[in-house]
Amino acid sequence: MLPFLRQSFLYSLILILAVSCKTYTLTEARPVSSSEKIVENLYFSSGEDYVYKCQMDIYKNHVSGILIIKKLNETTHRVALTSDFGNKLIDFEISDDSFKLNYVLPDLDKKIVINFLKNDFQQLLKRKYQVSESFENDHAKIYLSKIENKSYYLFFSKENGLLKQIIHTKNNNEKIDFTFDAKKPIFADSLHLQHKDFKINIKLFQITETE
Repeated sequence: MLPFLRQSFLYSLILILAVSCKTYTLTEARPVSSSEKIVENLYFSSGEDYVYKCQMDIYKNHVSGILIIKKLNETTHRVALTSDFGNKLIDFEISDDSFKLNYVLPDLDKKIVINFLKNDFQQLLKRKYQVSESFENDHAKIYLSKIENKSYYLFFSKENGLLKQIIHTKNNNEKIDFTFDAKKPIFADSLHLQHKDFKINIKLFQITETE
């Protein structure tokens, strides 16, 4: 499993140069005034362990395992990924502006792999977003947060108020689509993370649920 995983990441580094990023445009939405100054992604805010079945698709290759996310304090989470057989693959601590690698399987100890995981999980676990603009469509309230050359569009369902989607863009190009399925604000039952500039998708399905 691990040799082709390493090879796939190396291929992605080459192929990404030939792939055109899609410019993101918010459609079928209208600007609205809003008193919201900050919105939050609360799905990983509990002190309990978040345990998911993890599926990764990388250029037609499929990897599965168990992902555990643990909130250590208000800014930092610990993330561990094991194989289906219980072998630890990677273990790290991460916040918006820090990354500490506790363990990585030698076959995965490649700069491109570490950077990929660091970037994705910093985006996924980011909690607070300062609102720059507000929009809405028939189904969602949408908040735009801008941080330098990065933008985040957060879609909150009008039906239940829960966060349904985050679109991450950089230099106006769509980078990552995070889509959540949830019944409560602190726990996502499932998550689909889809890259737009190269063929990597991550799907998480809940195993244990927090209160």
